[in-house]
Amino acid sequence: MRLGRARGTALAAALGVVAVLGFQGAANGLGSDPLDGIDYSAPNQAGAPVEGKVHKLALKGKGGGKAALSQQDTKPFGLLGVSWKNPSAQVKGAIEARTRDAESGKWSRWITLEPVKAGMDGRRPGARGATEPVWVGLSDGAEVRVDGGGALPEGLELNLVDPGTGKPARKKKKGDLAAAPVAFAAPAEDPVPPTPADPPTTPPTVPGPESTAPKPTVVSRVQWGADESLNDEGPIYLPGGKVKAVFVHHTAIATPYECTESEAIVRSLHVYHVQTNGWRDLGYNFLVDKCGKVFEGRQGGVDQPVYGAHTFGWNSESTGIAVLGDYTDAGASAQALAAVSDVAAYKLGQYDGDLNGTTTLVAGETQKNYSGTAFTKGETYTFKSLSGHRDGYNTQCPGNSLYPQLASVRTSGPAGKLKVASVNGAAVQPGAGFETPGPVTVGWETSTASALVSKFELLVDGKPVVTTAGTARSASTTLPLGSHQLQVLATTTNGKVATSLPVTVLAEAKAIKFVPVSPKRLMDTREGLGVAKAPVGQGGVVTLPVAGVGGIPATGVTAVVLNVTATNPTAASYVSVYPSGTTRSSASNLNFTAGQTIPNLVVVPVVDGKVSFYNNAGSVDLIADITGFFTSAGEGATHTSYGPTRLMDTREGLGVPKAPVGQGGVVTLPVAGVGAIPATGVKAVVLNVTATNPTAASFVSVYPSGTARSSASNLNFSKGQTIPNLVVVPVVDGKVSFYNNAGSVDLIADITGYFSDSATGSTHTNIGPKRLMDTREGLGVAKAPVGQGGVVTLPVAGVGGVPATGVTAVVLNVTATNPTAASYVSVYPSGTTRSSASNLNVTAGLTIPNLVVVPVVDGKVSFYNNAGSVDLIADITGYFTK
Repeated sequence: MRLGRARGTALAAALGVVAVLGFQGAANGLGSDPLDGIDYSAPNQAGAPVEGKVHKLALKGKGGGKAALSQQDTKPFGLLGVSWKNPSAQVKGAIEARTRDAESGKWSRWITLEPVKAGMDGRRPGARGATEPVWVGLSDGAEVRVDGGGALPEGLELNLVDPGTGKPARKKKKGDLAAAPVAFAAPAEDPVPPTPADPPTTPPTVPGPESTAPKPTVVSRVQWGADESLNDEGPIYLPGGKVKAVFVHHTAIATPYECTESEAIVRSLHVYHVQTNGWRDLGYNFLVDKCGKVFEGRQGGVDQPVYGAHTFGWNSESTGIAVLGDYTDAGASAQALAAVSDVAAYKLGQYDGDLNGTTTLVAGETQKNYSGTAFTKGETYTFKSLSGHRDGYNTQCPGNSLYPQLASVRTSGPAGKLKVASVNGAAVQPGAGFETPGPVTVGWETSTASALVSKFELLVDGKPVVTTAGTARSASTTLPLGSHQLQVLATTTNGKVATSLPVTVLAEAKAIKFVPVSPKRLMDTREGLGVAKAPVGQGGVVTLPVAGVGGIPATGVTAVVLNVTATNPTAASYVSVYPSGTTRSSASNLNFTAGQTIPNLVVVPVVDGKVSFYNNAGSVDLIADITGFFTSAGEGATHTSYGPTRLMDTREGLGVPKAPVGQGGVVTLPVAGVGAIPATGVKAVVLNVTATNPTAASFVSVYPSGTARSSASNLNFSKGQTIPNLVVVPVVDGKVSFYNNAGSVDLIADITGYFSDSATGSTHTNIGPKRLMDTREGLGVAKAPVGQGGVVTLPVAGVGGVPATGVTAVVLNVTATNPTAASYVSVYPSGTTRSSASNLNVTAGLTIPNLVVVPVVDGKVSFYNNAGSVDLIADITGYFTK
């Protein structure tokens, strides 16, 4: 529909329009009011092609290098331009036009029409010289004047484009070339643009490359009603297959437009570029209106490197975005700038480009740009990745007001050149493959300053698993078995997001076996052994090399088993032991108070051959004794779950004589051939050893019988304290020895499994450290302390990367905190009867951890508290599977 308007017919008649044009108004249909039903703001709801029309009116020579079209009525149109026969011919003077508004009947000011550079879309048969088209809104009258300042080219005519109003295009007649699919349309007679290399004309058969920036919402050609019958050649693509730069343009508009008219404006440009300029298609790759709506321009695929016709001499390595409107005197809207940012970031992000960076382009022509910079054909020049049309060609485009706005657009996008740079320290490229037994540390790069990034997220199969600060450049996690896609997502301070291209990482459970070693001290900060001689301060980290040290292989080691002791702490604190080269998790391994000495066994994955130790508060000396390692290379032992079963209790005379172990005393416990433990082939046993009733501060060492005891200790305690610790001790002669340093103490040993040369045993897989349970938070179990005699049961199979089937045991670091009374905690396989074995012994108010290797029977693990109430935390570090 349209509003009424003043026709102005009498004025036209008075000016002698009929005589000049040689036709009567009625003959043109003016008598039946051709404006009825025309509404350029009507959306193309049918999603069908809309047929546009070009009305051509010849200009009349006036002599002296002048020509004109007298003021007159015309058929309805919304866009105009002037063209001439020879595209190489030039109009040296001014070309001006004005139009009559179809609703108000008022005539516009004179509009200057700028000529388009010949050859913009290559050498094409039937191409015409032409001016830039100008959108004037719904009009029904026109006037043109040309002052060529010399000889004028032949065939000067006014081209008036009616973009149609949403009505379907005419049905194709027999003999017409098919408009769709465009991939199989007939080629032009001469499709060769002036480029260094022939562009490919065969449409890609696969989607374009993924981008680090999100793909913006784009109004497709179908949606805006492109009449594909105009495009019978099909698209062509950049010869290098890569968009290296984005050129921003504006379009000539003589009257303010409504965003509802944007579709009609785009259709008008399409019709003009094809039917007036003689181009293969709409010149711009994308168009953006003042409301921020993005339109697909030249056909060929939004995700493809489509060869456009927008920036003379530079089309072969770039894409063009036109902002609808004239931005000579006023800048573009914030919505339009945001849309330009989104499109440019997406296209550059497909090819590792940076919206705020630079690139190099090869000049396709010898020419100068608007600032006078000279370019020589075939030479290479540096451009901003987001440039204005004037940077490559001598034009004011994209307008004196829009051009300076590009500076803010360049910094408005997401993180630039975001990419995964390394996996477990090894350099990788997007799309490359990598293998890991489970633990993985991902490093990344971005060209965006850290101050502009609010956070990074490590994605595994599209889901965030780790969040870091904007200053971070790596993060760690443990992958479930199988193939995974790893990416990094960056959120900048302006809220924009970028996602790196994926890297494929295969987490494969190879035959990882255990190799026991006689206990050996690797680190002592009191002596400067393994690390610097100094306590570890608040927030401090020391890193201990383990691969290739003390008989440990230099390669193939997936985890080490360390007995870590904290001593001389100056404040209550905790220590976390984690793989060097990874991001430390929230898991802790030792918790202690000022002045306390406490040990704990740690099974820590090895990523880069080293292990790191973090102290939270105060200062503390740390000691680490190795008892074995897991390896994917060479011979090793497999694990068999057994128990928990009590093998020794000096209070009862179980396994050894009934008597406390005195100062300097040793008791030796037979393990091979005891119960269901094999008599031969046992390489190590997993024991939870508890010291109780000590009469003095002391330490206990557990070591292979038949070997010399080293300086390594397994339990450290004060007078009257009861304390447990897990021990993985090698078996040499079928027995295990226990040494007490001072006073006397009762010792208890509960077995939870053993390592042997059995081919039917289980192999180990690193995972974590990852928190599975916290009764304080309701993680894994109900949010509540475990009361007296209470049991909580934690699902582990199929949780947090643990396989749903085939799991025989899990390795958990269990921490008891906030106990209200002296008590003990037993960890045992769900679905079995709890034995008398305990894993943690606690006193009121103290926090204590202990490592547990607990068999898995029904996919769950149970935790029993004997007295008072206590909060329990469980961090998994690995599991065993058959």
